[in-house]
Amino acid sequence: MQRRAILQILSGAAIGGVLGRRTAWAQAPARGVVDPRGPAAPGVNAKDLKIGMSAAFRGPSAGLGTELYRGAQVYYTEINQRGGVHGRTISVVALDDGNEPTPCIKNTIELVEKEQVFFLSNYVGTPTLTRALPVIKRYADRQVILVGNFTGAQLQREEPYVEQVFNIRASYRQEMLALVDRFWQTGARKFGVYYQIDAYGRSGTDGVARGLAQRGATIAAEATYVRNSARFAADVSPAVQALRQAGVDVVLCTGSYQGCGAFVRTARDRGWTVPISNVSFVGSEAMLSLLLSHGKTTGRDYTRGLINSQVVPSYDDVGLPAVVEYRTLMDKHNPQLPPGLRDPQHAAEQLSFRSLEGFVNAKVIVEALRRSGPSPTRAGFRQALESLKNFDLGIGAPLTFGPERHQGLDNVYFTSVVNGRWAPVSDWAAAVKV
Repeated sequence: MQRRAILQILSGAAIGGVLGRRTAWAQAPARGVVDPRGPAAPGVNAKDLKIGMSAAFRGPSAGLGTELYRGAQVYYTEINQRGGVHGRTISVVALDDGNEPTPCIKNTIELVEKEQVFFLSNYVGTPTLTRALPVIKRYADRQVILVGNFTGAQLQREEPYVEQVFNIRASYRQEMLALVDRFWQTGARKFGVYYQIDAYGRSGTDGVARGLAQRGATIAAEATYVRNSARFAADVSPAVQALRQAGVDVVLCTGSYQGCGAFVRTARDRGWTVPISNVSFVGSEAMLSLLLSHGKTTGRDYTRGLINSQVVPSYDDVGLPAVVEYRTLMDKHNPQLPPGLRDPQHAAEQLSFRSLEGFVNAKVIVEALRRSGPSPTRAGFRQALESLKNFDLGIGAPLTFGPERHQGLDNVYFTSVVNGRWAPVSDWAAAVKV
């Protein structure tokens, strides 16, 4: 495939053909059988195996890509120090897309064409991945796949893209359905939504609408903000006022930590005590850090009535083997981004749900690489992933993939702020009080 043909996707010329074609993976050997006869796979040599990643490492969403990278890297570093996988070390070629679609498209092409990575992993964000999926689909004949993305959107979980994407985390739809259910049980009936006006924000809002439809209800009011436009210090009073005037009982947010943090801050500054929730992608620790810092300045508590859903367990749950391992390795290695990618405005976080998710993703990937054997092929790696059944990651929830199942986990967890830290919600009635 020529680079020119791929670049047509940027102008839209090739999208129709890409979307209209379902790849049968005819070149792959039968599922469950790893073909050792194939030529050396792209991104693989005798000593090294390369993975490609595109994410936001700079700008308002820098904390998302940075911490996901660090969590995966800490596990790869440990594996490499132990001799790698079948004698190969794992390296990650990471490119910054600033949480914008066009750079993500270009990065994807560069990772596959120029860097010749073995597979793609840990992409961050719905608007970016949504636009990159047609490009990845174009590479189906090369058996390029994407594993463990930091987005819960539906598009990569459905045709025509699901064949090439292995999602590890639960979806935004599952997170929002669970949040609607819990808030409904506490008596909430009028639901408002505040969301980033893009594919990510709409995906979360769709989950709210579906959850309410199951109960014969609809969203009472909506407010939005433009991606990368709302900093924490921004005045989002019009959004707060619109939802407040609608008399909603709870606000469910789908956005990033800067925009959603601005909403929480503005709502509390205006004396509005409605419960507010966010989905996992928000960047819980980064948002909490902003709220706590601002609270010290104003003398107010901005964390009461704040509930976030998560797709991995708490990093404080030391009863889980993987959490203990994650904490130990973060202390041991303290991985950092390559200097050219670092945003000076984002200080590395000691622990976070994002880095724990990256760590879990890396554990899945390493196990699949082990099962791929000493002569890995892209087809064999795909089959190895699909062979993972009830795989114990050490997080209290087994992971299962299969030819017809490309989402490994379904668990949703709930957290609120206790003594300045995120903690599992044990008492919903207490958690929603402001």
